[in-house]
Amino acid sequence: MRNYYSTVDDIILTFSDIEEDKNGFDAIRFRFERKNASAYDFAEGKLPENQIYESYGFSDRELIEMQEYIRNNSFLIWEIAHERAEK
Repeated sequence: MRNYYSTVDDIILTFSDIEEDKNGFDAIRFRFERKNASAYDFAEGKLPENQIYESYGFSDRELIEMQEYIRNNSFLIWEIAHERAEK
């Protein structure tokens, strides 16, 4: 992941540049990550679906909160990714 977005409660959100998915539409992969005792907890998903498709170590409640966070900040994430694409 190339773009760092934020850290909330020791959970880091990073996301990719804009990519083309298998259907030719724009997409951005995102990843939440938190250090645990032995390695990292993670949750990965994709915009524009705002869905987490793979995770480890986070509770169901935390995953719901992360999906809300992505939904509430997706406009800003797209904007940052567009700015990087223009450079």
